[in-house]
Amino acid sequence: MITKSSVNPVLRVAPAAPAEAAAYFRASLAFHADVSDVAAALAADGDPGFVVVDSRSTESWDQGHIPGAVHLPTALIPEQAEQLLDKSVPVVTYCWGPGCNGATRAALALAELGYQVKEMLGGFEYWAREGLAYETWQGPAQRAADPLTAPVEGECGC
Repeated sequence: MITKSSVNPVLRVAPAAPAEAAAYFRASLAFHADVSDVAAALAADGDPGFVVVDSRSTESWDQGHIPGAVHLPTALIPEQAEQLLDKSVPVVTYCWGPGCNGATRAALALAELGYQVKEMLGGFEYWAREGLAYETWQGPAQRAADPLTAPVEGECGC
């Protein structure tokens, strides 16, 4: 007999039924994109079909940002989004990283204005940690891939 005290913390709350889990994870993919997928789409020939928005401050933008991103701090979205973004083009927002919800706030503000939007998981932190090129106020920059976040050689296979 299994008692409550003998069940491990992972299974203390039972997993969702497979159909519920599938619906949840399908919905999650409608709201999020990861750094690797965004980078691959931007690197492919032609229009990726979306625009990337950096929702951080000017000081943060100057420190480093994704090449080709639009700089639109979250607080300025209500007054500047329509001048900078086309509502027919999906938007991918990012901020610093997993410890920051700025991209979430920006995505919410854009969705409330009628934009199709996804949030880039990992933000600028994981963009840089995965060894992807970025721009600073001093020019282009790039770091070696962190082996804890991305394979040093090849693809992750996700």
